[in-house]
Amino acid sequence: METLTPMEDKELEAIKKDEKVQRALIENSNTARKESTSTLKKEAPLLGITAIIFLIGGALYFLLGWKRLPISSMYIPLAQKIMLAVMFISLVLMATRLIKKIVNRKIEDKTTVFNFNRIADLFAGIFILVIFLSLLFANWYAAMVSFGIVSLILGFALQNLIISFFGWLYILIRKPYEIGDRIRIGNVFGDVINVSYIDTTLWEFNGDYLSGDHPSGRTIRFANSKVFSEYVYNYSWPLFPFIWNELSLFISYKSDFKFTSDTIKRIVEAEIGEAMVRRVKRFKIILADTPVDELDVTEYPSVILTAHANTWVGVIVRYLVEPKNSGRVKKKLFEVVMEELKKHPEKVIFPNTNMQ
Repeated sequence: METLTPMEDKELEAIKKDEKVQRALIENSNTARKESTSTLKKEAPLLGITAIIFLIGGALYFLLGWKRLPISSMYIPLAQKIMLAVMFISLVLMATRLIKKIVNRKIEDKTTVFNFNRIADLFAGIFILVIFLSLLFANWYAAMVSFGIVSLILGFALQNLIISFFGWLYILIRKPYEIGDRIRIGNVFGDVINVSYIDTTLWEFNGDYLSGDHPSGRTIRFANSKVFSEYVYNYSWPLFPFIWNELSLFISYKSDFKFTSDTIKRIVEAEIGEAMVRRVKRFKIILADTPVDELDVTEYPSVILTAHANTWVGVIVRYLVEPKNSGRVKKKLFEVVMEELKKHPEKVIFPNTNMQ
């Protein structure tokens, strides 16, 4: 590994301290932390207590059924229902607690954590209410069957909303994208500006009327359920927040290829700047802690020559750029590259309709 200067060390440490980078490193590291396992270990005493309550409730339920306890026969059905209610309610409360613990560890935003906890408590309350009413005030078997039928009907009627809600949970936990990320999902592109319980809102770039990476001025809203059926392309991965971009042009076979390649590479390196190259180097070091092959990452631009069917040579300049600056950088590079190459018409010959 290359030796780092004190300034580069500070830059690297600053990058590693970023919350998104730390989270991405944990998720992609070859020695990833097993947070869920540690959470379960911490909750083991409560799980044990819940198991004991469940077993005691089950034992009392069967003892009541066998009439082995000193209770009047007229109270046995009610006592059995109370035991079933205690068993099921304890399981619901424990499951809710575990889910909240695991999910809260995955979410940094306090507002989102608060909203998720409220929703989890709401669902837990609904389940407890259903259990309480079903077991204490009705024939529990018939009540559960009726509840199942009603749930099935509501499930079909609200299918898209329910799937979108679970899509929101998936986005919170797995984080395929976050607010501020530039993404493509399906055939739409944009920067994420809001993620609600049901849908996601993008600030569109490209669009129907634009050819470059520039905001269109429109917003796009889609259901969160799309994360289960569409590929999500995220251009803002914290461990490598760059994309490769290309600038292409054509020259004649009579051109000086070496001069053209060297000139373009020199201009692009100067325009991109040493600061950009240094940032890419720092992220290459971070990538060394992940399964990504860092040898495929080249911080300096490269020039590729390709044969073209119309007797011209294609010149492709490949370089790294921050996604949200790709359009501006490409426009600037085209201007300065063309301006410099036109100064040497004897070495760089461009296509001309009068030439064969």
